[in-house]
Amino acid sequence: MFKGSMPALVTPFRNGALDLECLKKLVEWHIGEGTNGFVPVGTTGESPTLSHEEHETVIDTVVKATAGRVPVIAGAGSNNTVEAIRFVQFAEKVGADAALVVTPYYNKPTQRGLIAHFTALHDCADIPIIIYNIPGRSVIDMTPATMAELAKLPRIVGVKDATGDLARVCDTRMACGSDFIQLSGEDATAHGFNAQGGVGCISVTANAVPGLLAKMQAACLAGDYATALEIQDKVMPLHKAIFTEPGLVGAKYAMSRLGLCSDEVRLPLTSLSDETKAMVDAALVHAGVM
Repeated sequence: MFKGSMPALVTPFRNGALDLECLKKLVEWHIGEGTNGFVPVGTTGESPTLSHEEHETVIDTVVKATAGRVPVIAGAGSNNTVEAIRFVQFAEKVGADAALVVTPYYNKPTQRGLIAHFTALHDCADIPIIIYNIPGRSVIDMTPATMAELAKLPRIVGVKDATGDLARVCDTRMACGSDFIQLSGEDATAHGFNAQGGVGCISVTANAVPGLLAKMQAACLAGDYATALEIQDKVMPLHKAIFTEPGLVGAKYAMSRLGLCSDEVRLPLTSLSDETKAMVDAALVHAGVM
């Protein structure tokens, strides 16, 4: 169920408030472009600056707009286990297909603490959980050995791996088994991630070019890495441009240039510099979408 190109959806704003009509339109557009699933209210969805009520509203809106056509993996992470339980249970209640749970950030739990945290979330609901391992943001790196312990639980089904370490894909497969779902969390290395055994990408860049990245992921899943590499070459400048500043800001700017949504973000994030805007514009042209 969880494979291919799955955008880490941006949360559109208008004058500081959620723009839910725009969000619904984005869901329709993505499905028409071949997107294989949605991940609302991750970091790219500006989860750090959404209220709990806004967080839940976005999840509910995406689930309803998607109407079962593709899977929805609801962002449900927190460094507070009680808060994460609330989000996982809400995701289950409104019909999300899974929950994406980041390793707790800032308070730096041990590997033993990670096992306790994810076990509590596993036990609190009956939907699958995807571990989100991103040590660059959370400081904590969940080791393959820890992941293997969690993979023994029936509803811990996979990982969004944003380590950028392609050898980790092999290490995780050896530790957790070939059925454990591995999704890339880093756009620039997603092609290589799949070659190592991954089955998809939870993508920031796919917010702007979902059709191209859906085709790239489909080619990888079909074993046609030559075609996938041709597409990768088209989008690589866009990956780099979008991540020159915080990725969600770059993604929203690219989307604004394509007439999809406003580039409005919430503080402490700010709009792109003129220099980065020029990079994104050039990359959109290179990708053939502008």
